[in-house]
Amino acid sequence: MEDLLEILSDLHPEVDFETCGSLIDDKILDSFDIVSIISEINDQFDITISAEKITPDNFNSAKAIYALIRELEDEE
Repeated sequence: MEDLLEILSDLHPEVDFETCGSLIDDKILDSFDIVSIISEINDQFDITISAEKITPDNFNSAKAIYALIRELEDEE
């Protein structure tokens, strides 16, 4: 989780990603941020996030993103 929080904080250091649960709903993350996050996650965790997994629910909080990472790691 710390690696993910570092990725997110590099993009938006002003956001408390540990408590924020509305990253998409409150438009904190935009489409460019999502692409950047996906790229960093792919490199850092050696997983591939498919297009069907790119949903607001999966990216609305750091916990949701981390749950997605864990799910994809379990599949590989």
